[in-house]
Amino acid sequence: MPDRLLHKPKWKSWVLALMLVITALLLMGCDVGSSSRSDRLVSHILTDPKTFNPVLVTDASSSAVIGFLFEGMLRTNGLTGELEPNLAEKWEIEQNGLVVTFTLRPNLKWSDGQPLTSDDVVFTFQDLLFNPEIPSSSRDVLAIGKDKSFPKIEKLDQRRIKFTLKEPFAPFLRFYGGTGILPKHILAPTIKDRDQAGRLKIFQTWTLQTPVSQIVGNGMYIFQEYTPSQRFIYTKNPFYWEAPKPYIEKFVYQIVESSDTALLRFRSRVLDIYGVRGEDFQLLKREAQREKFTIYNGGPAFGQTFIMFNLNKGRDPQTGKPLVNPVRSQWFNDVNFRRAIAYGIDRRAMITNTFWGLASPQNSPISVPSPYYLKSGLPTYDYNPAKAKELLLKAGFRYDQNQRLLDRQGNLVRFTLLTNGGSNPQRAAMGAQIKTDLDKLGITVDFTSIDFNILIDKIDQTKDWEAVLLGFTGGVEPNGSINLWSVDGNLHMFNKGGEPPIPGREIADWEQRISDLMVQGAQAIDEATRKQIYAQMQITVQEYLPLIHLVTPIALSAVRNRIQGVQFSPIGGALWNLPDLRITAE
Repeated sequence: MPDRLLHKPKWKSWVLALMLVITALLLMGCDVGSSSRSDRLVSHILTDPKTFNPVLVTDASSSAVIGFLFEGMLRTNGLTGELEPNLAEKWEIEQNGLVVTFTLRPNLKWSDGQPLTSDDVVFTFQDLLFNPEIPSSSRDVLAIGKDKSFPKIEKLDQRRIKFTLKEPFAPFLRFYGGTGILPKHILAPTIKDRDQAGRLKIFQTWTLQTPVSQIVGNGMYIFQEYTPSQRFIYTKNPFYWEAPKPYIEKFVYQIVESSDTALLRFRSRVLDIYGVRGEDFQLLKREAQREKFTIYNGGPAFGQTFIMFNLNKGRDPQTGKPLVNPVRSQWFNDVNFRRAIAYGIDRRAMITNTFWGLASPQNSPISVPSPYYLKSGLPTYDYNPAKAKELLLKAGFRYDQNQRLLDRQGNLVRFTLLTNGGSNPQRAAMGAQIKTDLDKLGITVDFTSIDFNILIDKIDQTKDWEAVLLGFTGGVEPNGSINLWSVDGNLHMFNKGGEPPIPGREIADWEQRISDLMVQGAQAIDEATRKQIYAQMQITVQEYLPLIHLVTPIALSAVRNRIQGVQFSPIGGALWNLPDLRITAE
């Protein structure tokens, strides 16, 4: 309850204050460098990245860490969502969108001083992202149409690149223009040379063992230092095209083990920015004026939180062992079982208890702020345990004398739910409530928090999992999640394919329909038609529930007042215009 924060016993307040002082002193002792904080902005991430290689990124930490190093030809305005020139000073669209020509700015350079030209653009797409030997998540997003074709790319001169498409592709500018361009002079050898196993050297390039000074980018910052499990320090790229921007000399990501630690560091004035959780809001609101920070409210956040079951009916290609216990796989693949689970989770209680009222139920795979979000007509699953039990009985389940749920063969209904709650207490609280809610249906949930990278490895590689509580960041353009919804997508986690092919893997009719609708939505140029297609996609997802969506939090961020120029929005957050931000004396 919020009032418990208002009426702590005095000795507890004294202990808390002492802890804050001690923590601040310790953190200053291992702070981010020898110079004063007047030249740097300090934020945080929850885990170490998995790679420094943009081609191989599949996790949020890696994406965040390298996000300042690589930029695309266009960028998105964080307030309006509109596209703006970036590395390209202009673009031209011809033949009803089938021909697009970008013109790069003159005299662009990489952070090592080498020229950045159209050769780098062609290399990034043609040799890296279109390369079938490289399983990049970007490849799914860039693929066009049902046959997943790629445009023809031509270098017209050192500054102009022409893309010729076989069919219309509505998100072309956003995805192709926004893709970070990579240095040909550094990476070209890595797709020619192979290791002893025959794998391209790109897979061993820019790993976490690579000295950060060797990573060459085109963004506003370059790496200065990386201390594993502690921090990243960035310094200004001396060859950034928009120099003298960024105005802030250094940027720091501290790596913290949990959101609770991040809150403590923010209150200790070690961090300059903090993503406010519901349980933090009242406390931080009382401190804002005294501690000289502002809490920005952007309304419903982008992204989605959900639980999903492993629907893969296949077998391990090496051992022949089923990826999921066949008994449990039969439960998970029954849509009435999934619907019962959805009705059995009290999302209103989750909003109250975990998000302190600063969230709303989520009923769509498309983010609420997106113009493609379907505002009415979506199937919803308000808390209804009676309806959940009705569906379970309809599906052939029954209850024993102790009111525990059994399947047709008399097996106790029990499964393991995984999440990365160790670094995300909010998600851990959500999982604990799901365990309690489903226990009321007679279902035993073994809820376990594991390291995020281990969780991702289970999903991506071993496919050894039953149910997962996870989240995704979202965006304005629905096709940004094509790699999740395409049946062959790199992030099609709930029924993931792979190489070699998985024996026994099946694609459900509804699953294929969602995949097809995503392709159709990208093909449609007319906005009204696109919205109709994505409406059907959202309805189908909600009917069959490959992902059981939970809640959408309010986008809240606390930023120290010494950071000037913040224009907060759910699209871009607090740092979308980082090159324009300045630091002033408090």
